[in-house]
Amino acid sequence: MYRQGDVLIVPLAEHAVPGSAHTTRGEARDSRGRLVLALGEVTGHAHAIPGPGTLIREAGVFGPLLLHLPEGGRVVHEEHAPIALPKGWFRVIRQREYVPGSVRVVAD
Repeated sequence: MYRQGDVLIVPLAEHAVPGSAHTTRGEARDSRGRLVLALGEVTGHAHAIPGPGTLIREAGVFGPLLLHLPEGGRVVHEEHAPIALPKGWFRVIRQREYVPGSVRVVAD
């Protein structure tokens, strides 16, 4: 497992990747050409993958993400050291917090 700030990145075995992930079109890259895993609402900083890969948003309240890095890659952020990731599939999970009456994704 890998963690950078409020983002948790969990390696997935090939057999654990949903079949639809292989045919689903990935998320668009931002204006800087990065795959954005999480964007800071306050700072505008982003946990992002600058190199090759595909990011797929799954259905659900918190929209978990699947990340495919066919050549490996790294996660970068303006306030954290980069994290190297091996090639493969990953589930990207945003940290959540409880507020009275609901659960929400942590605001950065």
